[in-house]
Amino acid sequence: MCGFVGYTGHIENGKSVLESMMDKIAHRGPDSAGTYIDDKVALGFRRLSIIDLDHGSQPIFNETGDIAIIFNGEIYNHRIIREELKKYGHVFKTNSDTEVLVHAYEQYGEKMTDHLRGMFAFVIWDMKKEKLMCVRDFFGIKPFYYSETETGLVFGSEIKGMLEHPSIKKEVNKEALENYLTFQYSVLPETFFKGIYKLMPGHMLILENGKVEIKRYWEPVLEPTKGKSLEETVEEIDKAMQDSIKAHKISDVEVGSFLSSGVDSSYVAACFNGDKTFTVGFDYEKYNEIDYAKALSEKVGIDNYSKLITTEEYWDAIPKVQYHMDEPLADPSAIALYFVSQTAAKHVKVSLSGEGADEFFGGYNIYKEPAALRPITRLPKPLRRLMGAIAKAIPFKVKGKNYIIRGSRDLEERFIGNAYMFRKAEREDILKAPTGNFAPETLTKPFYDKVKHLDDISKMQYIDINFWLIGDILLKADKMSMAHSLEVRVPFLDKVVFEAARFLPPEYKANSANTKYAMRMAAHRYLPDMVAEKKKLGFPVPIRIWLKEDGFYNTVKEAFTGDAAKEFFKTEKIVRYLDDHRAGKEDNSRKIWTIYMFLVWHKVYFGY
Repeated sequence: MCGFVGYTGHIENGKSVLESMMDKIAHRGPDSAGTYIDDKVALGFRRLSIIDLDHGSQPIFNETGDIAIIFNGEIYNHRIIREELKKYGHVFKTNSDTEVLVHAYEQYGEKMTDHLRGMFAFVIWDMKKEKLMCVRDFFGIKPFYYSETETGLVFGSEIKGMLEHPSIKKEVNKEALENYLTFQYSVLPETFFKGIYKLMPGHMLILENGKVEIKRYWEPVLEPTKGKSLEETVEEIDKAMQDSIKAHKISDVEVGSFLSSGVDSSYVAACFNGDKTFTVGFDYEKYNEIDYAKALSEKVGIDNYSKLITTEEYWDAIPKVQYHMDEPLADPSAIALYFVSQTAAKHVKVSLSGEGADEFFGGYNIYKEPAALRPITRLPKPLRRLMGAIAKAIPFKVKGKNYIIRGSRDLEERFIGNAYMFRKAEREDILKAPTGNFAPETLTKPFYDKVKHLDDISKMQYIDINFWLIGDILLKADKMSMAHSLEVRVPFLDKVVFEAARFLPPEYKANSANTKYAMRMAAHRYLPDMVAEKKKLGFPVPIRIWLKEDGFYNTVKEAFTGDAAKEFFKTEKIVRYLDDHRAGKEDNSRKIWTIYMFLVWHKVYFGY
């Protein structure tokens, strides 16, 4: 696990600029640094030593020294690929997975991705062809950013490194802000910094003959299929998970595991055969998972290291978290993940985690909604619309009102992913200069169009895999762990596991009994009922309580009436959200948090 930066083209003081870019991402790789510069490209690398500790420094070159690579991630089948490449005559100087990628490119070219199993973002510079190939992994576990500037392409593992390049102009992307208010994370391909883009998962960027081309090389396709018995399905899931956990344990340093009270991390922790697990909680009974984690760790014979996060620690860490995230993220669990990573980094360099299980196996409680709404959704659409309009017109709260309103809408209208903060009209009401781009449904429509033939649960999964998983779950896992020079590996997000998950029929995902139904049965083999059957909770954080307390209310109100708030928002509108929450009129905590996280981020990167 490492980090890289780089650029093409010639600039004055290029070596000094590259070093400044590298310094900004030193937390991603504190063990060593390396550079390669010629008259066409500059590559900078920071290393966190995990595999081949003595010889894995980058950039790494092929035998003839005319192909260079910088690489962030892990290739779990690199030993298998190495043996295949040796048969073709390739000669290796190191035992690193990075060198395997160089020779795989020599042998297979752009088709090299067909052979990979792992998490990765890498850049290959082919000096003879004057070709730059940038690749991001299948599911978006590792980040990759780029910008086409007047001097050439600028790229990196984190935006903060790219901002050191003189061709990058630091400017807020107002379209990104507008859509962030709905999704709670940066959802557009263009980031919060105008002109800086994300290379999306399963894509590669090719720069050749002065032209940039972006290609999709892989896509997660869901094909729910009936036929296999539940017992066969459970066996297949467990076999895939055991294989993946074993692969994710490959390391020359000790590997630990995050552990909450949920089934995902518990399944991984119970099977990884390591010695250490890591947990955090808060000093509120409903928001503390430490007792669960300690009980499970004792049961499976593993040491558990935990931290009780104080309220003050949590709030003090918010600016650091927004700095490391690069873009605003309004998921309160990001700060908790910051602290569990900090705790783990005191003991290990690598930790396993449970991200991806919900998206692959149907774990979110909202996936039960299609069945719950069926009494309404099976009605003719005009009748549903009429019922929804009548319910919406009722000026006060009444039991069943929201149920009817949601049931009156098509799935494509009501579900854009696991978070839906401000609707389009609401965000236009609070923004000073709304751009009108885009309606949330406009962003999700191309993805819904691809899965028209699937059941509603599979459609929702597909949206979450392409939005929520990339923009929230995986980004915070990478950024919060790397803030502490910790590598986090995610065994659920593996091609072998996805092959077991993508054929699941909806009843093996979410049903009246529980979510992740088949996967929970696989986990049952290793976990007590209290964990295997525990309902989805997420990473609980008591922000709803905090925002009613004087100190934190005043902290947020100060931001809501500050200069940045005045630049972007109608301050009287956003203060009303805060006051209504404090008065108990509405639970506005998540909307308040979404605005506040943007304002904290803006102060970190723009100074006010």
